[in-house]
Amino acid sequence: MPHSAEERRKVLSRIHRIQGQLNSLERAVDEGVACPHVLQQIAAVRGAVHGLMSEVLASHLRETFGPFADVLGDGSQVLTNSIDDAVELVHKYTK
Repeated sequence: MPHSAEERRKVLSRIHRIQGQLNSLERAVDEGVACPHVLQQIAAVRGAVHGLMSEVLASHLRETFGPFADVLGDGSQVLTNSIDDAVELVHKYTK
């Protein structure tokens, strides 16, 4: 979970946007909007949720393994690169 105030603010902002998307989706279904439009909104919500999950997971990885970089000394760059690689994989496969 994001621990800094700035990261928490960003996560909450994403959640509020997702809530707005869901409210819009609910209105579209309630009003009987055509299926292609509803499907497009569902895909947008899914993408937003995946993005949120990806950011929280990346934050977790950095917070969990980042402190070990200080302990490793010379190997810290290897760990930092590994964390960055893992974050990149998370972003790539949660799209």
